[in-house]
Amino acid sequence: MNLLQIQEKVWSQACLGACAPHLEEKLGPPVPSCSVVGAISSYYIQRYGFAPGCRVVAFTGDNPASLAGMRLEEGDIAVSLGTSDTLFLWLQEPMPALEGHIFCNPVEPQQYMALLCFKNGSLMREKIRDESASRSWNEFSKALQSTEMGNSGNLGFYFDIMEITPEMIGYHRFNAENHEVPAFPGDVEIRALIEGQFMAKRIHAEGLGYRVMPKTKILATGGASCNRDILQVLADVFGAPVYVIDTANSACVGSAYRAFHGLAGGTDVAFSEVVKSAPNPRLAARSTPEASQVYEALLPRYANLEQKILSQTRGPLE
Repeated sequence: MNLLQIQEKVWSQACLGACAPHLEEKLGPPVPSCSVVGAISSYYIQRYGFAPGCRVVAFTGDNPASLAGMRLEEGDIAVSLGTSDTLFLWLQEPMPALEGHIFCNPVEPQQYMALLCFKNGSLMREKIRDESASRSWNEFSKALQSTEMGNSGNLGFYFDIMEITPEMIGYHRFNAENHEVPAFPGDVEIRALIEGQFMAKRIHAEGLGYRVMPKTKILATGGASCNRDILQVLADVFGAPVYVIDTANSACVGSAYRAFHGLAGGTDVAFSEVVKSAPNPRLAARSTPEASQVYEALLPRYANLEQKILSQTRGPLE
């Protein structure tokens, strides 16, 4: 699919030519993900007992299928908080960059989705928990509850292994005066970690064209989504309510939804209409009223410090 010009929804002739002759004939024309592309092969009917009337809906990748499985809508975000943290974004006007990935939206052909991956996820949170909260998630949560939004201006960058977004490694802590310091008290360290992880996600999402909208909701999945205090920080940093969803194997569920959508009428029927009977996600956290003012001031500062660290760690050729 990297051969596709995502705005025009046609194959890039330059990319096709660089790969192999006559490739376009073998690929066939791109179609919306909800298109019925034909009937099932007689081989599958005879070998596996598929019904002769079974129709085939256009395929998509596992990440776009996950967006469908979580039933994101315009302006929504899905955050998977696992070993690596992954961000799925519904975009109207993408701004492709050197980091992250832009795809065609699998449920709305004229819009887009983005994917951002952050390598230092749950293992980084567990390491700081072990060092600053006596290996206890309860103590970790108490630290988030006892510290104020914005962490009194203390900001931290925590990368135990080389990060993907951005390309950075090491621990970098800054006080309210932007002076780098060697350590924070335990409770400040914990909030600096969680706020920093979520501010980085918002900054890099906005770098790809994402904007928080009044109707934006965040769907959280993965191991850390069971911690309400972590989700409260997520809601505050993004200024949007956070919901949790029980869908396991969201790519498989999304493929089933997409097949149902294709059979229900494809582009003539809204995807949201087709899946309206599916279970709704549960509200887990609402943004605190004063959070917007706090983080709108902190986000540019965090972004500037990130660039400062990158400029200091990259070699002259980079």
